[in-house]
Amino acid sequence: IGAVEVRLKKPTDDKAKSQHQHHKGGVPIKKRVYAGRLRLSLIEDRSTKNITTFATNNLAPNSTVRTDGWKCYDELLDLGFNHEPVKLRGDREKADAHLPMIHLVFSNLKTWINGTHHGRIERHHLQAYLNEFVFRFNRRFYPMTSFNSVLGLAARSIPPTYESLYSGKWVHPKG
Repeated sequence: IGAVEVRLKKPTDDKAKSQHQHHKGGVPIKKRVYAGRLRLSLIEDRSTKNITTFATNNLAPNSTVRTDGWKCYDELLDLGFNHEPVKLRGDREKADAHLPMIHLVFSNLKTWINGTHHGRIERHHLQAYLNEFVFRFNRRFYPMTSFNSVLGLAARSIPPTYESLYSGKWVHPKG
């Protein structure tokens, strides 16, 4: 499951400033939005419990949450989120307009896994790979920050032993 913050770029000219707040149907004008922070988590199934747990752990209260119209997202409104569901019914244009960034993120994630890792990721290591992708994604504009963060994390963490890592007993901490 994933959530990505959608941010509006600051307008650079007078025409862009006039269009910035006024766009058709509340859908941001293409090239005026970009992906902010990302959260990804491995869940056992798409149950309401797992989805609401992910939302409460990863989303700011009162956030606007855009989803497809699937019924398991219905409780998000009860949790205090501004829920904007749209029944997509396989309509690609609706999906691109309503959920522009999460589809881009998952496409990039699949490309990264298939390219860098040749599609060979074992399920019990998947959360570690998701954490790495999120770490890189959230620091993509600041490469030196990434390096310093990795150094700090490495200095403070206790790595698993070879035996615990490959026995299947070690559980990767969620990022």
